Amino acid sequence: MTMQKEEIKLPNEIIEYIEKNSNKKGFEIMILHKIQEIYGYVPRKIAMELSRKLNIPLAKIYGIITFYHIFKLNKPGKYRISVCMGTACYLKGGEDILGEIENILGIGVNSTTEDGIFSIEIVRCIGCCGIAPAIVINNKVYGNLKKDQLIEILSEYTKIEGKEIKND
Repeated sequence: MTMQKEEIKLPNEIIEYIEKNSNKKGFEIMILHKIQEIYGYVPRKIAMELSRKLNIPLAKIYGIITFYHIFKLNKPGKYRISVCMGTACYLKGGEDILGEIENILGIGVNSTTEDGIFSIEIVRCIGCCGIAPAIVINNKVYGNLKKDQLIEILSEYTKIEGKEIKND
């Protein structure tokens, strides 16, 4: 009995993008940005198919993905929590804010909650130094944060999802 490899088809949008841009310098980075734009991260199966389609070693693709912090290897949560660790946020308690979010959600940096609602990432600066410490959840900025505000902020999102954060 022979096992067949599961064939993954790249979406037409990606194939068209490849055909239009494959002759440009730095194309590999451009296509990875496009893939992440579509999926929110770079799925392994898509990276493997991209490797086959472009005749590029998978190691080269993963070299790019892991070199640039912008690329994600894991599917982010529906609500991406970006915790600023720029100088102002760090000095005003960003590390404490991060620790409290990790404690509340029970996950660490670059992780997603089991239900897929939240993921946490560290960013270097969000340009909100005047309201440090700050976080961004998707595109909404929260500043001048105190640890005791975080359950209420995160609860805004869990209520949308019909869930509840327990204050243990």
